[in-house]
Amino acid sequence: MFPKTFKKFSMMLAGIAGAATIAGAAHAADFSGERVEWIVPFKEGGGSDRWARFYAPLLSEALPGKPVVVVKNVPGGGSTKGANQFAARAKPNGLQILGTSGSTQFPFLLGDKRVNYDYKDWNVVLASATGGVFYVSSELGVKSAKDIAKLRQYDLKYGSQGATSLDLIPLLSLKMLDIDVQAVFGMKGRGSGRLAFERGEVNVDYQTSTGYLKKSLPLVKEGKAIPLMAWGALDDDGNIVRDPTFPDLPSFPEVYEMVHGKKPSGEAWDAWKAFFTAGFPGQKMVFLPKGTPQDIIDTYTKAFQKVISAPDFAKKAELTLGTYPQSTGKSAQKVKAMATSAPKAAQDYVRDWLTKAYNVRF
Repeated sequence: MFPKTFKKFSMMLAGIAGAATIAGAAHAADFSGERVEWIVPFKEGGGSDRWARFYAPLLSEALPGKPVVVVKNVPGGGSTKGANQFAARAKPNGLQILGTSGSTQFPFLLGDKRVNYDYKDWNVVLASATGGVFYVSSELGVKSAKDIAKLRQYDLKYGSQGATSLDLIPLLSLKMLDIDVQAVFGMKGRGSGRLAFERGEVNVDYQTSTGYLKKSLPLVKEGKAIPLMAWGALDDDGNIVRDPTFPDLPSFPEVYEMVHGKKPSGEAWDAWKAFFTAGFPGQKMVFLPKGTPQDIIDTYTKAFQKVISAPDFAKKAELTLGTYPQSTGKSAQKVKAMATSAPKAAQDYVRDWLTKAYNVRF
């Protein structure tokens, strides 16, 4: 169950999504005998891959005709390669869908020159909120967030899929905590970053909730990793509160206050919060390509609504996705709008910082 701060938000999403359900659509598309390809622009094993593979069999059962839904990984360019391919090649027949993440949204928001896609062209049929957990190697001797400043004495390395990806949240977080870290770029997804952590090639890591629950939590149980903080979650009033999936971990604002003795403020904080808001409440979304007929959009919307409304869905999802809102219809469209926009001041701050810190050219 969601904590009280999330109940109102979750009820709102459910209400809007329910209103948008196309009850008994007369012209619902039929996918009998077809094969649906779900493009994931990341390597196997990361949070987005786990999310898609969780949903794929459920979507197959819910779509008319029960088509086979196959996840196809197209990593590269911090997820821009797969997204670009989808934008250029996907036909509007409902047989290809794209699963994006914040690492696809951030390059779009920042004007990354590798981006050849525009979110306004795509039709959203599912939006999944998520969180993220930052953890370190147990060999560093840091036992909890209260000791996080001790990380300043170590040479820290973090496996990153790119400075304009969702990784800018952990990189900016460490900057705001005055903790230096060397970003090792070239990872094909967060799964690759976790594997580098397991091999001892890097000593700090972050995973979205899906990847953390399935792949990183075992490292914690084995004593190899120490979770220090979760980024947090938005409450009904837009405040950052503790992540409902990880209530025992402090949020980033709490850790900032532990380190600096005051609440976060200023242009760095404004930028962090803006990109957190763009990257996590709608962290993962499913899209149909430009020009998709309305009957196919409606059919997918109804199918995902059927999936997330199933009596046993919440229990199934908690083990893989965590306890976060899943939305379709008009509520998913609202999440998409929030996830693909950020104030110009925040965009300018992040571009300037990335150029100075990592020589990123826009």
